[in-house]
Amino acid sequence: MGLLGLGTLVVKPVRHVVHVAELNGVESEALGPLLRRVAAAVTEVVQPEQVYVCLWSHADAVPGHVHFVVQPVVKAVMTQFDAFGPALQMAMFREGAVPDEN
Repeated sequence: MGLLGLGTLVVKPVRHVVHVAELNGVESEALGPLLRRVAAAVTEVVQPEQVYVCLWSHADAVPGHVHFVVQPVVKAVMTQFDAFGPALQMAMFREGAVPDEN
């Protein structure tokens, strides 16, 4: 998820799932703790103001594989785009910039 900034990760079920309601018991029991651990790791490394955890599933307006975007957001990025939340994500996608590899 380079367009959403450094430290952004994607968490998704191994099995193809289009809707959260399709998760089985084992998958749904693992999801919450996994998202918490990933968000904690991102927080420790990036030290953001907030970590967004968003469910995305559409591709070309058709439900696709469920995945959760775990995005650390720092004040400098909110200031750069003059936005936060979904508006920030849309602005970052519109710009299309990816972080330097260095």
